[in-house]
Amino acid sequence: MVRRTIGPGRHTRGAELAVAGYARLDRDRARRVGVPEIVLGEGKTPEHLLGILEALRAQGHGALVSRPTGPQRQALARAARRGLPVSFLAGGRLVRLAGPLGVRYRPGLVAVVTAGTSDVPLAEEAIAVLREFGIRTVSAHDVGVAGLHRLLRAIPRLERGAPELYLVFAGREGALPTVIAGLVHAPVVGVPTSVGYGRGGRGEAALSAMLQSCAPIAVVNIDAAVPASLFAAQRFALRPAPTRRRPRRSAA
Repeated sequence: MVRRTIGPGRHTRGAELAVAGYARLDRDRARRVGVPEIVLGEGKTPEHLLGILEALRAQGHGALVSRPTGPQRQALARAARRGLPVSFLAGGRLVRLAGPLGVRYRPGLVAVVTAGTSDVPLAEEAIAVLREFGIRTVSAHDVGVAGLHRLLRAIPRLERGAPELYLVFAGREGALPTVIAGLVHAPVVGVPTSVGYGRGGRGEAALSAMLQSCAPIAVVNIDAAVPASLFAAQRFALRPAPTRRRPRRSAA
């Protein structure tokens, strides 16, 4: 059962799409904050995820699903053969349900940089989100501080496009975002990745290092590619036109 719930006030008009008894989708989020709700695959049954996507499709909405599980991907592939318009992006880390996402962005460029090749899958997840929003990206991979000459060669190429924001993915000691923030004239978002050995090797050391950066950077959680891409997208979000209010007539 799908029920469209209309709440009071300008923040909730036409906002909530209730799916049976297990999901309430925030369809007003794009208008309210500039980025749409992303459906998290992890923790949901394949049946619940399919129900959510079928409900969105029935209402004419598109969607993005992050981190689908193996069983979910199999169920979605079967549903695609039956006609559900879904595609797999970023090596299956992201699923796109065809249809409008309810967002509009001005032109702009985001630079996506990885310290090592092991960080690339997460970077591709962020790139896929941004591209689905129509935001351009430029990237440089495997340019970590262990071979600083690689980064120094990459920076002039990245800067030629005048990116407005850098998303920098790094595991191990997590130093790359700090170094880049000292070289470029744009905000830098550090994304610690769960890459490394031994103590702190699941991203904890990289997160701690980024939080202690002596250069001004913002930091998201470990492996948080989607939150980083949504943070970047908000920079380009176009505000909806203000609603004109009719002036009240004075009492005679």
